[in-house]
Amino acid sequence: MPTFDSILFDFDGVLADTEPVHCACWAEVLVPHGITLEWQDYRERFMGIDDREMLRILARERRPQAEWEDLWRLYPAKKDRFRTHVIGTPPFDATLQKFLGDLGGRYGLAVVSSSSCSEIEPMLEAGGVRQFFGTVVGAESVKNHKPAPDPYLLAAERLGVRAPLVVEDSEAGLASGRAAGFEVLAVPHPAEMLGLLTRRLAVS
Repeated sequence: MPTFDSILFDFDGVLADTEPVHCACWAEVLVPHGITLEWQDYRERFMGIDDREMLRILARERRPQAEWEDLWRLYPAKKDRFRTHVIGTPPFDATLQKFLGDLGGRYGLAVVSSSSCSEIEPMLEAGGVRQFFGTVVGAESVKNHKPAPDPYLLAAERLGVRAPLVVEDSEAGLASGRAAGFEVLAVPHPAEMLGLLTRRLAVS
């Protein structure tokens, strides 16, 4: 097994259990525009991809078709709903702060997400874990989003590292890490992340 010099974490579904909240907030703002977004559909088709790509797909599938730019104008309302849901109670495991503190002494750490930095950063601050990450790469940080390698390549460049371990929960994210040439660890749910990562690092 390789020796890693850094760990690059996806955010939603890895560090925080926020995917159901993202789905619910998008569903709320899309319903008046004739689009129903169900959790199962979101989980199977849209987790890990940029919101704009999700809206392009939903706009094409709507009958009659919609302009995706019109749906994108709903993003501020969606973001406000999301912030209200999560800032008061940051969705992190109670042991995450200590875990990241221990890792930070041995590895460079970054968050690499398809969500906006403006959504991620306030949660990291509220949860008391922002200081452990050398950089945060969000949707606005790159032109080409997951499954392209660009987000993970940018995070590695910013940290100045060459042998990262990518921790992901979505197929798009895993593909992005692999395309960047990095080792990947698949995490089914945030509650399993600490145990899976600890075991992976123990044999690296």
